[in-house]
Amino acid sequence: MESKKITKVLFLFYLAGLTWIILFKMQFSWQELPAIRNINFVPFGQPAMTNGTTDFDEVIGNLLAFVPFGIFTGMLLEKRLFLIKVVPVFLTSLAFETAQYIFSIGASDITDLLMNTAGGIIGVVLFIILSKLFKDKTAKIFNTICLTGAVFMSVFVGIILIVNL
Repeated sequence: MESKKITKVLFLFYLAGLTWIILFKMQFSWQELPAIRNINFVPFGQPAMTNGTTDFDEVIGNLLAFVPFGIFTGMLLEKRLFLIKVVPVFLTSLAFETAQYIFSIGASDITDLLMNTAGGIIGVVLFIILSKLFKDKTAKIFNTICLTGAVFMSVFVGIILIVNL
């Protein structure tokens, strides 16, 4: 039970970081946020262009950013059906894309929704596979990894804050 509490706290920390990255574009000031209100309903129809070439880094980044979300839902909803573990990933991604559109702070893109959800699915599957290998130790292993990541992220954000003072 203690492990579940730690997982919940780490998940909230992860969600805060994800929100800062997706909605606030890693900015500390509202004035520095882009004023973009754009929506794309064509999957993979408008990937980012850099110097005239297609840049898939954002697509891959969206996928990777949501893998931990899937791991967390796998851990927190361990006894639930696979679909029940994936629905929160999809709904959170949809909420982020909707918020970006409503507040004009980013381009809302179906590709982002698809890749975020795919990343979450990968995370759930990864958790299922590793829980079969590590059995009862899986949550402890993931919590240790996530705590280490949280410490590094806190140090990173602290450095950014200090540099921008």
